[in-house]
Amino acid sequence: MLLAIDVGNTNSKFAVFDGDTLVSQFRLRTEAKRTADEYAAWLTQLMHLQGFNPESITGAILASVVPQVNPNIRRLCEIYFRTKLLIVGEPDCELGIKVLIDRPQDAGPDRLVGIIAGYKKYGGPLITIDFGSATTFDLADKDGNFVGGVLAPGVELTIESFYLMTARLPRIRVEKPARIIGKATVPAMQSGIFWGYVGLIESLIRRIRDEYGEPMKVIATGGLATVFKDEIGLFDAIEPDLMSLGLLEIWRRNRR
Repeated sequence: MLLAIDVGNTNSKFAVFDGDTLVSQFRLRTEAKRTADEYAAWLTQLMHLQGFNPESITGAILASVVPQVNPNIRRLCEIYFRTKLLIVGEPDCELGIKVLIDRPQDAGPDRLVGIIAGYKKYGGPLITIDFGSATTFDLADKDGNFVGGVLAPGVELTIESFYLMTARLPRIRVEKPARIIGKATVPAMQSGIFWGYVGLIESLIRRIRDEYGEPMKVIATGGLATVFKDEIGLFDAIEPDLMSLGLLEIWRRNRR
């Protein structure tokens, strides 16, 4: 079995694959100082509760945007699962694509993993949109190479700044309001967030396609993708497990 680990700025996801089948997923809040022992106590207990033996893990791969966690996750894999850890972005990890941007070393591992997964399933040219701490728009050409993208503040980050940077505005949830024109503070905020991001996403998709000059599929991932899908109507598919599937594909490429 393969342990595929995706560490984001807010949450970390641990996915377990048995061949092509995703058998379990576990989520944990990302914490840079969490030790290997703490990871192990949490993860192995959940594995036992799911009914499989942690000793069945025979490989591990990590994509992380928080480098501080990498050493302890490496120790987790080596000590508790007795397997080496393949880390996306390190020299020994082959991606099988070209990174065609001005500074290839700046491409986030999560962005590359998403492109690889999207291209594997849908081909290219392609836009993947990830609704995470940042809302990222990443592009693959017809050959699957990473050719750039757009970064915008994430929806939750915008809501949090609303709350922290103002004296009287409350923290709100992301949801579609009943009306565009709010008759009270919370509906007015919800309208600004929801319809503001609908406009941002639609506009960027159209502008990216216009500048690229070719038809492009649009694949969305992240927890908030389903919140916006009915209003936007420009997504070809929503893939909640895009990152895990990308890690599986990269692991296979390196095994070959």
